[in-house]
Amino acid sequence: MSRKSQDVTDAELAIMQVLWSQGESTVRTLTERIYPTLTASDVATVQKLLKRLESKAHVERKTGIWPHLYSATTDRTELIGRRLQSTADELCDGSLIPLLSRLVKSKPLTDDERAELRQLLDSLDATPGSKI
Repeated sequence: MSRKSQDVTDAELAIMQVLWSQGESTVRTLTERIYPTLTASDVATVQKLLKRLESKAHVERKTGIWPHLYSATTDRTELIGRRLQSTADELCDGSLIPLLSRLVKSKPLTDDERAELRQLLDSLDATPGSKI
């Protein structure tokens, strides 16, 4: 089965995680965080991954300064939503219920998490046509 063009590979996800936690970063900073050995090959790998992420519109590059700064344009929540929906489409005919049920059963929710989930469901009920 072919990968969707907007999907993020594990290596690309490592870049995204650094950008989400640190914000704008240079190629060197990203490379140091992901590949501490900082070889020329490591730098080239990070550059290639950034080009892929940029072509998928997950990352943008600021070229007005040197070295260029990269920042995430897709937030973590959006990527989670895409991945969950893709999994639901592949395994559950598009339904999120089996996924949500499994997640809740696999690790019990805390009182705070249950309250937050109830609040989310209540707010969705109050807004016609809204989606999770």
